[in-house]
Amino acid sequence: MENTLKQELKQAKRKSAKPMLWVSMISMTMMFAGLTSAYVVSRKRDDWVSFDLPDAFFTSTILIVMSSITFMLAKFFIKKDNRKLTTLFLVSTLILGVGFVYFQFSGFNELYNSGLFFAGAQSTVKSSFIYGITLAHLVHIAAGIIVLLIVFYNHLTKKYSSKNLLGLELGAIFWHFVDILWIYLFLFFYFIR
Repeated sequence: MENTLKQELKQAKRKSAKPMLWVSMISMTMMFAGLTSAYVVSRKRDDWVSFDLPDAFFTSTILIVMSSITFMLAKFFIKKDNRKLTTLFLVSTLILGVGFVYFQFSGFNELYNSGLFFAGAQSTVKSSFIYGITLAHLVHIAAGIIVLLIVFYNHLTKKYSSKNLLGLELGAIFWHFVDILWIYLFLFFYFIR
């Protein structure tokens, strides 16, 4: 009877994992919707200064899109129980994710060197928004990289297979979410000046 109860609890936990992830992603989406709405409203201020996005943000965008593709390939190959290619694509996803973070900070450096600061007398409203919103996204990317590390560890310990890939699926959903979120933010900043 105790084993049956444990099995039922485990099954209930598995069933609630995806809906809980979706609820948390919806709340994150609402946060960024609020931030970008504040950006739009602030554009009407007299002290709004428009400028181009740093080149490094273009590079980081390409890297995060590529990382989503490699994560999709990892999921595809674990469904075929091809552990070697799954490992290759999970490592690729991690490297591309770290590359994304590197180029985000390179973009901050470009802004700083252009005289655009996050705060202080020399900051602008737009630069403060770009730094702030991008940093908020980087916090979610950091969470995504932690998730990637956990997925990679679980893969190495043979937790995933074609019959058991829930953790990998959850990690992929979250990673694709932060990817899509960045693409939205990048396009938003690019077109809404």
